[in-house]
Amino acid sequence: MKKYLGVKLIEANPMNLGEYNKCRGWVIPENEDPTTEGYLVQYPDGYISWSPKEVFEKAYFELAEDKPNSISDSDVSRFVRKVEVSTINKKTTIVVCTLINGFEICESSSCVDPANYDQSLGVKCCMGKITDKIWGYLGFLLQSGVSGVVPNKQLPKSQEKRIAVQKEAKKEEKI
Repeated sequence: MKKYLGVKLIEANPMNLGEYNKCRGWVIPENEDPTTEGYLVQYPDGYISWSPKEVFEKAYFELAEDKPNSISDSDVSRFVRKVEVSTINKKTTIVVCTLINGFEICESSSCVDPANYDQSLGVKCCMGKITDKIWGYLGFLLQSGVSGVVPNKQLPKSQEKRIAVQKEAKKEEKI
């Protein structure tokens, strides 16, 4: 079989397997544990299913804000698992930020004179750059969850215009 990567924007509530079967009007099979933790899941098309807690929490990141199609400061900060800081050559700060999915972002900040070096300022500069990247990555994931990943929709006019301008500029570069 082939492998597929998917991103979906869904709604869910914690619900054990017994509660799920009860709300669906089903009798739980004897070989299943009704106290198994999980989530009731509703997809954009209205389809409802149940997912075991471990599987669900590996696949989905809970957004903090209840605003539709929005990433919050809290989402960005909760996406960071670990921050490692080091100083090299007495004037350069290196920050490696590991995200909750294991992806790492590395940034650096330097000063001219080691006498002026301030690691906390270097960390602040690096974390600003890292935070900006996380905003972009989460925005990309959210857009993919909202619109899908298959290019089957018409772009907004502003994006079509920008793409046309970029193509024209590339043509002029070749001349």
